[in-house]
Amino acid sequence: MITELTDNELMRYSRQILLPEIDYSGQLKLAQSHALIIGLGGLGSPVAMYLAAAGVGELTLVDFDEVDDSNLQRQVIHNESRVGLNKAESAAQSLRELNHRTQLNVITQQLDATELAQKIDQVDIVLDCSDNFDTRFALNQACFKAKKPLVSGAAIRWEGQLTTYDFRNSQSPCYECLYKPGTHTDQTCSQNGVVAPLVGMVGSMQAMEAIKALVGLPILMGQLMLIDGFTMTIRRFNLNKDPGCQHCGD
Repeated sequence: MITELTDNELMRYSRQILLPEIDYSGQLKLAQSHALIIGLGGLGSPVAMYLAAAGVGELTLVDFDEVDDSNLQRQVIHNESRVGLNKAESAAQSLRELNHRTQLNVITQQLDATELAQKIDQVDIVLDCSDNFDTRFALNQACFKAKKPLVSGAAIRWEGQLTTYDFRNSQSPCYECLYKPGTHTDQTCSQNGVVAPLVGMVGSMQAMEAIKALVGLPILMGQLMLIDGFTMTIRRFNLNKDPGCQHCGD
């Protein structure tokens, strides 16, 4: 466990340490933290880069997909030379060049329920950067059981959404308070399209939520943010806990 920041780290992260809401203690907390990122595509790219750049001490990267030429329009952690390489491996290469201090764990296969639960037990926060409902429901259930915060983002066409399910707090709603299993079908970028900077907007906001959650600042628990990149509007709605929810309800 890291107990203090080095002089080099104090210099590197000085712009964050200057913020009274973060200060030295918050930056040290980031250095001691471990984040699990599920999906290293459009959302996972800015999430991973900003968390590494901000000084999060350990990142576990999970993705079983390979970099495709069509990904490069928006998945900015990858490049042309890595087409055909596993996305988690490709992301790790970029992150090592960005911040050698961040410890990286790379997982290149899909995790089953038992493996996912084991990984979540080992981390402080989970970021859902996936693109399908099955993964989102599985992460919701595992994070609820482990009482770990889950930062959830999604983006399609011109529209994005963001919230944080903070299962450290018994009053937090969960993903199934918003979406019920079996009532929605997956919408993919390959079928519906997505404008490139939108995933950067949502992913950057996910990284912001993760940093705030790790240092103990207010987050979007109980609120759903909707981003419209076409009109450049952001709306926030209350997301209440469903008393009848099978996971978090009374």
